[in-house]
Amino acid sequence: MKTYVLMICFLWGVMAGQRVQAAAQYVVVNMSPAEASSLVFQQIQGLAQGKTSGQMGLGVGAIFSYLNQSRDKTMAQIQAFLALAELHHVPIVVQLDGEQWWGGRPDLWNWWDPDRPGFNPDNRNNVEWSGWGPEHALKIAWRNWGRQIRVLPPPNFMSTAYRQACHDEMRVLVPLILDWWDQLPRDKKHLLIGIKLGWESALGVNSFYYPNGNALLNQPEKDDPKTGLRADRIPDRGVTAIGYAAITTAQLAETGTLKEVHQVEIISRHLTDLCALASELGVPRDRLFTHVAGWKEQELLYNAALNPYACPGWSFYKYATDPQADRGVQRVLKKSDAPYWAAVEWLLMGQKDVTAWLNALDRTLSDPTCRYMCIYNWRDIKNNEAALDAIQKMLL
Repeated sequence: MKTYVLMICFLWGVMAGQRVQAAAQYVVVNMSPAEASSLVFQQIQGLAQGKTSGQMGLGVGAIFSYLNQSRDKTMAQIQAFLALAELHHVPIVVQLDGEQWWGGRPDLWNWWDPDRPGFNPDNRNNVEWSGWGPEHALKIAWRNWGRQIRVLPPPNFMSTAYRQACHDEMRVLVPLILDWWDQLPRDKKHLLIGIKLGWESALGVNSFYYPNGNALLNQPEKDDPKTGLRADRIPDRGVTAIGYAAITTAQLAETGTLKEVHQVEIISRHLTDLCALASELGVPRDRLFTHVAGWKEQELLYNAALNPYACPGWSFYKYATDPQADRGVQRVLKKSDAPYWAAVEWLLMGQKDVTAWLNALDRTLSDPTCRYMCIYNWRDIKNNEAALDAIQKMLL
């Protein structure tokens, strides 16, 4: 039955004028560049030992935050990652992040502290605002990936200086990856599963802002509000709406109530721009993936994963047991002409039953156009025997 479905997909692609191949699918485990080592790659190899499936592979993903450190360090990390993939014959996903961590570029975000590097009052135009005007520029934001922490204000995705900074890094890093890929012999070309751009791209979710948050900057962090995000409340996510800077810069609006449709348009433009550049640099569509998420049922943000240059990707936590039940994703997939899509961030939370894991993995990859699923994070998965057992069973 699966072979029949793959053949139908292939024929559909030919009729649509696209080069669609019935390629292998991958279970990918995510880790930080610091975790990637020969020992870890050997552990991944060990999981795949005895693999018999010609259609299912096991890979490794890593995230490289190119605005959070020097270019030389990012290049060195990527080169080491690529070398490990080739040495151990383990396929990889390379994620390039310019959104969530950008501490290495105070020349873009420091508009308020003359005693810190990069200070320039005009930098208020490179960060997000909590109202219509630069007087509402953020100095601080919050993130909760298991626990609440303080983070830098998020970038104004439409800022010319910010966009140029992303382009400058990508024009170095993307060719670095492609040069490595080009020199691989034909029987190793599959080692590059893909390049991923975006990281749950959104406004006011992974960097959210409490009301009057700037006043808290110099107060003890222990006294910060703990009410947290209400991510299904749009457009303010239950805290304070942001996106005013990008919406103003993009000339979508300058007054009135901030609208969900404008927030989504910003994310769509942001990802389309990055993907267009990657395509211009030579990344084929079947090796390029976006990454957004949805926190409210069928919210418009799901749409931002789609553009003409890449394959769409989403996060799956609530719907990890069955991505086909995520109506927002399924709505967008009906519109997609991309050869693939991916569960680019996925985790079956709190589950240590091998059958539950195996069923969830199987349902996620039951659609042959799902190129890969990326399980977050290796540091936890490596200690979850049920997860490891299920992954091994998927490869048989």
